[in-house]
Amino acid sequence: MAFQFLKYAVMVQKYRTPLLIAGCGGVFAAQMFYHVFPENTYRKLYQAWNKGEPADLSDKLESIFQQVLKDYCLGTSGGYSAFASFGFHPVGAGVPWLPSGAQIGIPANFNSTPNDPAGITNRTILINGKEVQWDSGIGTALKDALVFSPEAQKFAIAREVARLELGGPMLNAAVAPFCLAGVMVYGVTLKQIFRLHSGPVFFRGVVNVVALGLGAVSYFLTSDAVGQWLDYKSDHCAASVSKDYAKGGVEFYDKILSRNRTLRTLMGQKGEEMYAPNGNLFPAHLLRLKHAPYTSRRDGILGLLKEEKA
Repeated sequence: MAFQFLKYAVMVQKYRTPLLIAGCGGVFAAQMFYHVFPENTYRKLYQAWNKGEPADLSDKLESIFQQVLKDYCLGTSGGYSAFASFGFHPVGAGVPWLPSGAQIGIPANFNSTPNDPAGITNRTILINGKEVQWDSGIGTALKDALVFSPEAQKFAIAREVARLELGGPMLNAAVAPFCLAGVMVYGVTLKQIFRLHSGPVFFRGVVNVVALGLGAVSYFLTSDAVGQWLDYKSDHCAASVSKDYAKGGVEFYDKILSRNRTLRTLMGQKGEEMYAPNGNLFPAHLLRLKHAPYTSRRDGILGLLKEEKA
């Protein structure tokens, strides 16, 4: 058994560079897979259904989507297509310049207006096992937070377009291979510092464990940093399209914060653990803040509007 272990260890040491390249490439390819084929992966995952059939995107939302592409100077398609998705705000995946293009999912509540909230009220939403009563006070507050003006809708869609135009999927997918390569660098550096390349197997094993730990911490921190940069940058790009888009962005985040405050009340203890009193999301755990706070994203757009006025 020990002989076999040493045999594999020697082989890994001998071919560590090709193995590292293959491993990094495999991790990157695995994370990019559903972005390369969004029609058959991402769209099927987020597709909204109606009476057992895939829901169609309304003419109204298709028109808004095409207007966003035009305003963003991407022509009539720009490698993008839209579909009806579940949830309450747009989602997107894909690489626009690849043959399969990119997919933007637009939710049914974007069909709703203050006078016609059917895209919201025709749904049954269960929170803590209880159905939300849309005509109650808390239900009305939630319904109001889910109705967006055309400007806010355009901003929300443009934000997803901007994220994909910035290469968001590839940037996120590159983090894991980068940190995997970092594990090897950490391991080699630590062994050189402590002169353990020819030292006892136990100490080299401890160094490898420490290198893995540093790699994991690097992954969490780098992933969060990339995610937050994409959040702020995509917001800035979408808000920069026009003043109306910027105003729509402020409304969009105000509505999200209002929705989260309402959900905090509806969900009781679980809501208090998920949402801050101001509507921001609490981090999943101490070392992670995956997304930029909604308040700072809104404030960033407000700052852009002030700059335009100045």
